[in-house]
Formats: sequence, structure tokens, C-alpha cells
Amino acid sequence: MQDISKPGYYILLFSLHGLIRHRDVELGHDADTGGQVKYVLEMMEHLSRRPEVARVDLFTRQIKDKRYSPDYSNPVEPINDHSRIVRLPCGGGRYIRKEKLWPYLDEYIDQVLRFLKHEPYTPDWVHGHYADGGYVAMRLAEYLGSPLAYTAHSLGRPKFQKLSQEGLSDEEIEKSFGMARRIEIEESVLGVADHIFTSTQQEAEEQYGLYENHGNADYTVNPPGLDLELFYPYDDEDNVDILGEEVRDAFLQELNQYFFKPEKPLVLALCRPDKRKNISALIHSFGQSAELQSKANLAVFMGISRNMADMEERERAVLADALMLMDQYGLYGKMALPKKPGFRFEVPEFYRIAARLKGVFVNPALTEPFGITLLESAACGLPIVATNHGGPVDIVQNCTNGLLVDVSHVEEISQAILKILNDPDLWNRFSKSGIENVRKVYSWGSSIQRYLDRVTLKALSGSKSFSISKRKNPVAQKLMQVERMVVCDIDNTLTGNPESTARLIDLLSQNRNRIAFGIATGRTIDSALKHLEKSDVPVPDFLITSVGSEIYYGSTAFKDNGWTTHINYKWDRERVRELMSGVSFLEPQEVETEREYKISYFMEPDPLHVQTVRDLLSSERVRHNLIYSHQRYLDILPQRASKGKALRYLSFKWGLPLNRFLVAGDSGNDEEMLRGEPYGIVVGNYSKEMEILRGKWRIYFANKTHAAGVLEGIQHYRFLEMKND
Repeated sequence: MQDISKPGYYILLFSLHGLIRHRDVELGHDADTGGQVKYVLEMMEHLSRRPEVARVDLFTRQIKDKRYSPDYSNPVEPINDHSRIVRLPCGGGRYIRKEKLWPYLDEYIDQVLRFLKHEPYTPDWVHGHYADGGYVAMRLAEYLGSPLAYTAHSLGRPKFQKLSQEGLSDEEIEKSFGMARRIEIEESVLGVADHIFTSTQQEAEEQYGLYENHGNADYTVNPPGLDLELFYPYDDEDNVDILGEEVRDAFLQELNQYFFKPEKPLVLALCRPDKRKNISALIHSFGQSAELQSKANLAVFMGISRNMADMEERERAVLADALMLMDQYGLYGKMALPKKPGFRFEVPEFYRIAARLKGVFVNPALTEPFGITLLESAACGLPIVATNHGGPVDIVQNCTNGLLVDVSHVEEISQAILKILNDPDLWNRFSKSGIENVRKVYSWGSSIQRYLDRVTLKALSGSKSFSISKRKNPVAQKLMQVERMVVCDIDNTLTGNPESTARLIDLLSQNRNRIAFGIATGRTIDSALKHLEKSDVPVPDFLITSVGSEIYYGSTAFKDNGWTTHINYKWDRERVRELMSGVSFLEPQEVETEREYKISYFMEPDPLHVQTVRDLLSSERVRHNLIYSHQRYLDILPQRASKGKALRYLSFKWGLPLNRFLVAGDSGNDEEMLRGEPYGIVVGNYSKEMEILRGKWRIYFANKTHAAGVLEGIQHYRFLEMKND
């Protein structure tokens, strides 16, 4: 990533879950591949057409799973000259539903940073979609110093309320949806986001209003647009091409196989097989109304393109329920449950066929955050009946294209459908109004214009939007561009001799555009910052603290959650404390020295004691890493944690080879980070346990002590003059 001039804005969109590709989108394949996927794909494409936009990248998860198309494993899918789908791995290659993605999001963030290091532009802003994309965008905004935009699409608190009202216990909701983590992340994103984009006023006021941090950001109601070239009116014969005629003929032929009287008006529903879509209420209303059955046919498309045996249990249950209701009411010849073969061209034609038959589109969802299908049907001239909760309220208010009902009363659904079918003038009025008003209010052109008005740099001037000052520490801007890194232990290495410390800091300051500076210490983050301030040392670019169990960045000292997630693997803190409580030669250190991933003891000096502790933990199959230093201190960490391993993690994360690192230390807890590819310096005042490193490759024992020894080592290696290999 280079800070060079570019011909427009560089925008990052994050939508991690589901199946995302540009062509032949598998909408409705499962609950994760729904309206959000369509939204972000069209948003990306329409943004990329704007002259002020240089590039839009849509980041999603890479999937390498034999059950799915190899398209989803393609790392980069170009869409046009100004947009791409970027797929990066996390959590392995198998397809994972969104509720199970949380543990892998920090891994994904690291992958994005590595990707951006090789990009020519610095992102102008990042935009997260849904809670998982919001979390990734939030953390990247901290690293990059970029403004943060957020679109929830669906929110956890309203969903939790609805599931509770349906009778699910808190435990059942948590087990199925991981709601506590989701709501926690949503609160965090709302606490720092610069701008929130919603699709409806109800979403902005009522749904976000359930959150404690709802007042921290600015909101813009900016519904998505439609591809009006696809969703043209049913009576516009000028737009019909050969493909459209083929789709229409195939669809009509399929429907004719289901219906006794295919010429009757068609009641159409289109959704994924999800209980919350409440499709059973529509079938009940149809089955209980003899008048409606006599006047219309019912077709329900639930995005099913697989055999029932291959579906998830929840999806299979919804389909099975629909089939049972069809049988219960004897709707054979009056109702169809066809499989949906595709999206891009088929769905618009479904709406137009239903409109030509003077039918109605129905959305009976218990709650609908927005309702893109209602806009699609309106654009094609098909009147609607929809739930009176959520997005449809705004749509009907703006388009006057149908009726709203309380879908918990099934008779209201059938009555509304009949009201439209029995009144040709009303049908025509709703149809014409929908066609006209969708084009006025819900075009992508107007949606993208509203979006850019809020987020471009011109809009930032004098407005509350995007207060970049929220992120004063864009460490990624530096760490992605530096050529080398210098890392020092604090006590007895960086500090201890104020004169040499000042000379070292001056040298690093002179080369700050080329070299990043970090510390690696046994101190906690608070203790380290206080000691550095006391020693007149500026806050480093990064801080490895608590013997490598924590990593922080810059003046705001924000934590690297990716490292925390990495070292958490099979760490059993309580079991370690329990086992160590019976060891006579260990004495717990002060409480303030302990951390979540670091347990510290004073240990009586004896060469066998370390092995005794190691054997005890290993015999109990407790994964661990022991750090012994100064012949007195014993730290027990997760197996994956240490200063050296933290150093290697930073090398991976920021894409800088270890042979571009220079590392200096004085005691046993520095030993591991000095070994291997980095250029190592042992300062002259070292502890005797460091003698084990004498004569090792790339380990220099300085004659001078403290920071003077570090300066001596830098000169010995000619580290600042090295050419990049």
C-alpha cells in the first residue's frame, strides 16, 4: 500500500458470509445468501461506474469446498476496470454459516492487511455490511485511520426480541444464533462508526434505538436501488428479447403442469426457506379462503435448487411444512412449489408473468428489514400485499403500490389479496403507481448519489460525518510501508543509560519513514507505557507486552485481537493455576503482573525446577509455554505465545520478512526472539542464561551495555545501510 495520488476514491466493502460471485448468483441457496448479497454486488457495480471512484473492492470469504462451485475459491474476480470481488481465507476452506464465523474474523483482518500491503492505493473509507463485516471494517478502520461506514441489513436486538416472542428461550437463541457475541459487536461498531446507512426510517429510529450506542453516529436513510434494465414493466414489449421470451415460455410451461386453470390470476411469493419469512401464513390464508382459491392460483418460490436431503435441517423443515399444508388443504392443481433455477433473468420475468395475469405479490414475513422483492415487483407493475412491520411501511408510503397487513392474522392476508383482485381499478392504480414511483425513489443512481454525498471528502468539510479524528493512530499506514523494524526489550536494554537511550531514539527518529520501532517486554502495557514516559522514550509503533502474550499499537495502544485469538487455542488458565498451587518452590507474583494469557511466579533457583514444572503440565496434557528469566521469574503462557512467536506473527501480518528485523535483548525471556532469521543483539549487561546463544548464527554479543549495545549492534550489521533482498 502506497500513499500515491490516484484518479478517484478507493472504497472497501466487507460482506463475509454467504455465496458471493458476480454471475449466476445463488440467491436463496441458504439463509446466508439472501438480499444482502444482491445489495452489495449491485452497490459495488454501480459505485464503480462513477467517475469519482477509482476502485471498489468487495471483500468476502474464500471457500474451497467440493460441495460448492470452484468460483468461490477464486482469490480475485474482476468485475470491470474499477471493481473486483476479493476472496481471502479464514477458518479453513469449508463453507461456514455466519453464526459460526465469529472465531475467525481476526484471522480475516490479518489477511486483508497483507493483501492491502501490495495495493497501490490507500483506502479512502471502509464499509462493513452485517455484524461480521462491521467488525472487520471497524478493526481495519483503526489500523488504517480510515472513516468507517456501516450497514446492518439485520440487527441482533430486534431479532432477539422476535425470537423470544416466538417462544424460544435465551439458551436456544444463543445456541442457534450466537446472539450475545453479535449484539456485543454491533454495540462496538455503533460506538465508533462515522456513518450508518439504513434502508428505512423505521430501522434508523426503532431498531437502532434499541442499542445503547445508537446516538454515537450519524444516520442516513438510503435504500438500495434496482437494476431497472432488468426489472422493466410487464407491458413494456420493447425490452423483451429472445432470452426473456425463452424464460417466460419455460416458466409458463412449468406452471401449467401444476395448475388446473393456469389462466387465473397468480398470487406470487418469493423468499428463501426461512421460518421467519412466515410462508406458512400465506398458505394458511390461501387454504382457508374458498373465494381466493376460486379466483387465483398460488406459486411459492423458496430459492430451492437442491434436493431436500442436501438442505440444512431448518430449511428442510420449512419446505416440509409447506408441502404438508398443501396436502392438508387439498391445494393440488391450485398451488405450486417450483424450484427456482436462477436469479438474474428468471426472477424479473416471474414478476412480469404474474402482472400479466393480473395477480399480486405477497411478502408475509414476520418482520422485514427492507423488502427488496417488494421493489422488484413494483418496478414490474405487480401490486403487493406485505407485512406492516419494518421496511414495507416505507415502500408502500413512497410507492402507493399495495396494502399492508398484520400477518399474524391470516385472514387479513387473504382479504387484502381479494380486495386488489376484485377491483381492477385499484389493481391498475397500484400497478401504475409502483412502476412510476420506484423509478423516482429507488433507482441506483439516486442511491449512489446520496451515498457519495455523505462519504466523499467534500461532504466531510464542515459536517459531523466521518470525524477522522476518532482514529488518530493509523499504524497500518506506516507498518505497510517501512523497510525494516527494530525491536528492543525495555529494561536493561532500551533503558538503563539515559544518554545512550537518547542517542538510539534520535537515530530511529531520523529514519522513521523507513524503520518501525517496537518494544518487547515482560511488563504489562500500562507499566510499559509509564516506564517509557519516565525514560523520555516516545510511544513505539508497536508494543509486545507481558512476555509476548499481548500486542498493542501506537499512541492509543489499541490491542491486536488477531494475536489474542491466535494464542487462545486450547489455553486453560484455571487448570494451570490449579496444578501450580501444589508446587512448593513456586510463589505467585503480585496480582497486577498477571494477565489473561500470562501467569507469573517467583521460583527458587534450581536447574531442575523448570523441567519439573514442564513435566507436570505435560503429564496433564495442558498446552503451555514456559519463560524463565533472571534466574528468578517463571511465566506460564499459552503454547502459541512468547516474544519470539509474537515477532513472527507481526512479520506475517505486516508482510515484512524476518530478515528485515533487528532484535535486541538481555535476558532469558528474550532468547527465543533472538534466534533464527532476525539480526540479534545481546547487550553487554546480559544475564548469564544468554550465554547459550554465543556463537549462534546472527547473534551478536555487544561489548557496550544498554542502548549503547544496541547502537553497536546496528553498526556491526550495517543494518541501516542494507539493501532489501
